[in-house]
Amino acid sequence: MKLSVIIPVYNAEPYIKRCIDSLLKQTIEDYELIFVNDGSTDNSKEIIEHYQKNNAQILLINQGNKGVSLARNAGLAAASGEYVGFVDADDDIEPDMYEKLYAAAKSGDCDVVVSNFESELNGHYLITRYPFPVDVVLSAADIQKQILPFFLKSEQLNTACNKIYRNALIQEHEIVFPAKVALGEDGIFNIYFFSHARKLKYVDYTGYHYRETAESATRNVAVKDYFGRAVEVYAAELPSCYLNAMSGASIQQLKAVKLIHSVMAYIHIYLEPSSNMRFADKIHYVKRMILHPDVRKALPVYVNEMNGELGHYQKALLYLINQKSLLGIYFITAYSRFRNRKARGIII
Repeated sequence: MKLSVIIPVYNAEPYIKRCIDSLLKQTIEDYELIFVNDGSTDNSKEIIEHYQKNNAQILLINQGNKGVSLARNAGLAAASGEYVGFVDADDDIEPDMYEKLYAAAKSGDCDVVVSNFESELNGHYLITRYPFPVDVVLSAADIQKQILPFFLKSEQLNTACNKIYRNALIQEHEIVFPAKVALGEDGIFNIYFFSHARKLKYVDYTGYHYRETAESATRNVAVKDYFGRAVEVYAAELPSCYLNAMSGASIQQLKAVKLIHSVMAYIHIYLEPSSNMRFADKIHYVKRMILHPDVRKALPVYVNEMNGELGHYQKALLYLINQKSLLGIYFITAYSRFRNRKARGIII
């Protein structure tokens, strides 16, 4: 079998039909769809069973609610495909996505293929691309030099959903999603897989559509401590693949860049108008971020490392973070939202 696609499902009734329809339209032949129902209490299970009756490539695994990592691991244990892909139940994909990624993998005998993905936020769309050579087979040495450091400075590559992975490599090294990590499980899985990968290819193709709304994004950060997880990542010890390839100073520079990138993004999310959090709670959380010792330590490193790439707005926001000016941060982010909605309809 060419491909196994693993879809963890938890209370996905409002959007899972769209997801399944897009998966069944795939032009690749000889593939299976492994749905892992993670203790859903809505009609997700019944919807999948309805599709399963007429589609032999659908496999359904039912388990109690254990979280997305263990759901994906259950799918990995059942996967028989040469390559493995992941789709979230609220997303959808283009009909030719897996055919294109599989062809790219086979043409270069690659362990992993990376593609772009499209994000939707309140009806606006953003395509995430990467600064890697296009349609070029990268060696293990290239992965060590170019790809693994990218995980340290950015979260953009973390998702498992815009890639396919050689299943034999996953099984050989027993690579799984971490069970006790509430956030960032994709990035950890990827770091371990990429550290073992011998060949990689990046294709400038966008077939994955990530669906999100401003309300759900704000609700998630209200429930999950994304900043706390970002600080844990900043402080955590890294796998040996990093320690053997990079100096401690270089590692800290990249980790500082990632932390401050995250803080700037979370400031915008928390200060986005929403009824899910009280204004006082939002301000308190932003204050917690900009006063945190690790942020104070990483801020000058970020400014020194990224100064030549920063625009006027980013420089102003960083200045206000450095000055610990909550009022200034509030007004500049409000102005940014107004400016972008008026000019382009895009929310930063």
